[in-house]
Amino acid sequence: SAMIVRFLTKRFIGDYEPNTGNLYSRLVHLEGDHVAVQIQDTPGCIQVQEDCVQVLDSLSRCVKWAEGFLLVYSITDYSSYQSVQPLYQHIRKVHPDARTPIIIVGNKADLLHARQVQAKEGLQLANELGSLFLEISTSDDSQGVCDVFQYLCKEVSKLQHAGSADRRRSSIIPRPKSPNMQDLKRRFKQALSSKVK
Repeated sequence: SAMIVRFLTKRFIGDYEPNTGNLYSRLVHLEGDHVAVQIQDTPGCIQVQEDCVQVLDSLSRCVKWAEGFLLVYSITDYSSYQSVQPLYQHIRKVHPDARTPIIIVGNKADLLHARQVQAKEGLQLANELGSLFLEISTSDDSQGVCDVFQYLCKEVSKLQHAGSADRRRSSIIPRPKSPNMQDLKRRFKQALSSKVK
């Protein structure tokens, strides 16, 4: 959540509600072009628990329409690191095409004194999964966060321009709509007018 806010606003917000499921739509400057992107903040941790099926079902809905993924863990939280591999495997079940870009990101690189996951562990996992690995600090390095999202956008763009038949198939999957302010205002007015009557 903090990474998305940092990418979109260039500001670091230390206090936020994580994994809200929010969907953000923005125009991103990518190699001379403006590209429309949608970024969804998804529920992240897969743990063995009773509601695991519900979490996976919710995650699957988010994963189906996406064309690229950032799997983010905290270098100060080993359990978040352990959730990366099950998340990766779940994404590959939904998107068996190995070309779908997945980047593994170790966050909070500024908190070296509290490190629980070594950089070599992140790199080893990424190598095993065939993914790119980056370690960043969302609080200290706005450019590093931008670089991660820019790289992912470039990889997705390469696939889209490849024009293969199986990539065209993915455009059939409906994407969730981001909130439209005019629509929200209209619905709010309708709700108010129905209460007045």
